[in-house]
Amino acid sequence: MQAPKMPGNPVFASLGTTIFTVMSALAAEHHAVNLGQGFPDEDGPLSVREAAAKALIDGPNQYPPMMGLPVLRQALARHARRHYGLDFDWEREIVVTSGATEALTDCLLALLSPGDEAILIDPAYDSYRPIIEAAGAKAIGVKLDEDGWRLPLDVIAAAVTAKTRLVVINTPHNPSGRVFDRAELEGLAAIVRDNDLLLLCDEVYEHLTFDGLAHVPPITLPGMRERTVRVGSAGKIFSLTGWKIGWIMGPAALMSIIAKAHQFVTFTTAPALQIGVAHGLDHEQDWYLALPRALQARRDSLVKGLGAAGFRTMPCEGTYFVTADFSPLGINEDDVAFARRLTVAQGVTAIPLSVFYGADAPTRFVRFAFCKKQATIDAALARLAAMR
Repeated sequence: MQAPKMPGNPVFASLGTTIFTVMSALAAEHHAVNLGQGFPDEDGPLSVREAAAKALIDGPNQYPPMMGLPVLRQALARHARRHYGLDFDWEREIVVTSGATEALTDCLLALLSPGDEAILIDPAYDSYRPIIEAAGAKAIGVKLDEDGWRLPLDVIAAAVTAKTRLVVINTPHNPSGRVFDRAELEGLAAIVRDNDLLLLCDEVYEHLTFDGLAHVPPITLPGMRERTVRVGSAGKIFSLTGWKIGWIMGPAALMSIIAKAHQFVTFTTAPALQIGVAHGLDHEQDWYLALPRALQARRDSLVKGLGAAGFRTMPCEGTYFVTADFSPLGINEDDVAFARRLTVAQGVTAIPLSVFYGADAPTRFVRFAFCKKQATIDAALARLAAMR
């Protein structure tokens, strides 16, 4: 009897379990300190949670508007104006989503057609590539410079073809930790404008920059307002990653199409959580602006400890993550094997960086998360110190 053909979309049918699930399960099995998956181990502002809890009891608890509650879209417009001088029409240019991953999915489904090409900056967040491919488009990976994670503008320009529709940029950048500077982003913007492309900006770590560096939203650059959409995340701003509240901002002509994709992905998002996030954006600015100072201290502690253990750490200017080169340790294995052995033998879990690449990935880097309590970081470093 002939076996049935593989059911389902081949893009998803061919995927394995995510590395985050695999490594977290391995960490639990071996009682390792888990610095792999990037979520804080402390919840965000109490007032934000109280506002959401009150709304859950008092209501509304029925379907909110598909684009998002007005109270949140208005708060998002004020946030963009306050921090970046951007003016968005809250009714036509802002959509609330069930997390930033949904927001990215909506944008890619709406803006790409079968046969199009989309340029990604590798290493890239792991949802970009399969969604692009499931939409029938092709993902073209361009690698960051591995010495300092700088944008290779000449390589990006050379990757543009007649089929290129958009470029996806993530800044501050996960997993590398780079905050791309104005000159890099202006160079990228010139490529986008000169080739009449669109730019999709994943800016979920917009308020997590260190050492006095400023986040530059590419939509603020000359000529980019009408060809750029930006994605944000309340989970990252308020350390409430389980809430899965995200948003998309952009020109009305693009947002009208993106909203139509959103209506058939989740349609809408929990109203009580939207109300909580709106309260936070308007009333907890001091909290989210203070968070980078606390995380910077933990970054510094982790970098110092990794250096003492023999790793070469890479620039970390933002996000939750430090990438580290383990080749100075003289270990002759790839990053996946090393990450597994680090979990089993040393009791510390990291994420191999090669999983964030489409092809030709370096195999000497692992990513450590420092959005954890200092005691958790100290425990990990104590175990790593035994490697020397």
